[in-house]
Amino acid sequence: MRNHLRTFILLAALTALFVGAGYLVGGPTGMALAFLMAAGMNLFSYWNADRIVLSMYRARLVDETDPEPLVRNYVADVYEMADRAGLPRPRVHVIDEDQPNAFATGRDPAHAAVAATRGLLQMLDRREIRGVMGHELTHVKNRDTLTMTITATIAGAVSALANFAFFFGGRDEDGRPTGLIPMLVVSLVAPLAAALVQMAISRGREYEADRGGADISGDPEALASALRKIEAFARGGYRNPEAEANPATAHLFIINPLGGRPGDNLFATHPATENRVAALMQMAGRAPEARPATAVPITEAARGPWG
Repeated sequence: MRNHLRTFILLAALTALFVGAGYLVGGPTGMALAFLMAAGMNLFSYWNADRIVLSMYRARLVDETDPEPLVRNYVADVYEMADRAGLPRPRVHVIDEDQPNAFATGRDPAHAAVAATRGLLQMLDRREIRGVMGHELTHVKNRDTLTMTITATIAGAVSALANFAFFFGGRDEDGRPTGLIPMLVVSLVAPLAAALVQMAISRGREYEADRGGADISGDPEALASALRKIEAFARGGYRNPEAEANPATAHLFIINPLGGRPGDNLFATHPATENRVAALMQMAGRAPEARPATAVPITEAARGPWG
């Protein structure tokens, strides 16, 4: 209940930011239009959360009849873990992207979808993939997916409105141009505040999903190993072009896809990986190994049979 209340407050804050930005750009009329837009975006995101994100990343629906053994194992494991967790079987997708990563989306467990990148299936072993997908199924079970997608939609809209204000200025209720200060507030402060709210929603949920994923997969060490590998690849300098073009969706992924930016600071979408690994190893009853995350370069071997 406490987590749901916190989420509601943060989503309300995002909506208020958008409405306030609308007022500064267009006065009372702009505020009313922004409120209607925010309500419309929330409603649209509720019914189309999965389609929005999956189409953005050009995710491909797969099943147990896929010709690739890696994909068949991936689908079978997702189905088996969903059954174990008492969840409806989600739709399973593959994203044609070398950067290893994964996310879940959908308005509720009955309409959920999970997606893993091609790089994740190639780079991780089966135990590690199970750990990652257990994490994503926990997001589904905790009903995080709807909140995370709506957050991405509104945060992106606040930034878009700020860009409009910066380039075209604003008008008050009498049609007169607004002053410089309101425009600076909209252009600079509003998107920053939206990002902070978005990140506050994300970080706590990642720790909870790690714990749940370790339970569902039955292997916290495998998830810890997977997190290390994913972050190491991201630190190697390879970026996800779709994620770079849509940074408001970064919090959906298990590891920040934007070039491996560090976690557990004011501007982070994800907790620091070493802290997540430490928590998982504590679950396994072992101390984490003190080893740095070595950057993983892109090689032909990393691309695997699909490259």
